[in-house]
Amino acid sequence: MNPTDYIFGIRAVMEAIEAGKEIDKIFIKKDLSGALATELSDMIRANGIVTQRVPVERLNRITRKNHQGVVAMLSAVTYHRLDHLLPELYESGVLPFVVVLDGITDVRNFGAIARTCECAGVDAIVIPSHGSVSVGADAVKTSAGALHHIPVCREHSALGAVKLLKASGYKVVAVSEKADINYTTADYTVPTALVLGAEDTGISPEVLRQCDTFVSIPMFGHIGSLNVSVAAGILMYEVVRQRLQANMEVI
Repeated sequence: MNPTDYIFGIRAVMEAIEAGKEIDKIFIKKDLSGALATELSDMIRANGIVTQRVPVERLNRITRKNHQGVVAMLSAVTYHRLDHLLPELYESGVLPFVVVLDGITDVRNFGAIARTCECAGVDAIVIPSHGSVSVGADAVKTSAGALHHIPVCREHSALGAVKLLKASGYKVVAVSEKADINYTTADYTVPTALVLGAEDTGISPEVLRQCDTFVSIPMFGHIGSLNVSVAAGILMYEVVRQRLQANMEVI
């Protein structure tokens, strides 16, 4: 853990919020109370910052300095808003391609997916603000720096993001080993959003219900599924293949 990724202490965190620092998440000691803690909580709510109540031992593992029960994790990137980005993509004349990650928490998988997204010309990665990986220095390192070159939209929920994408004219494709359609038979020569879920739980049922198409990658071995970053790479380059074959601009 890089100590420069964190700000600790109630007043220091409040000052960071007031200064407009990009904060990924704030860890707060479970039983923290008092007037200053209440003021901090009000600031957090007003700015829509993700928080997590944790035992003091968790905070002590991050820093041995006087954290006063509050540690803020800084984001390594500036998040984009999906509702602002989507019109910009259409106006730029590209054939949009977005990847939505539902519940992926492993930093290494996320970094690997981001790296492939950047190489494949994906226009944005969408993650939910809760129950998802944080875009810290470790994620950037794992992505080989790709996260500095591709917009990341952190939305309130994957469900809300998918609904917005559908309303904006995107074909939303869910990747699931339970699907009957081979991934190569779907049409990706339209504005496309690929949705991938965590390896253990998959895409959440409420998100699945909103998807337009469900595709799978054929499996011939004894193991029932691929690593999610590998599956993501296979799907992304099928999108690239189809668009190149149709003589479309990939990026």
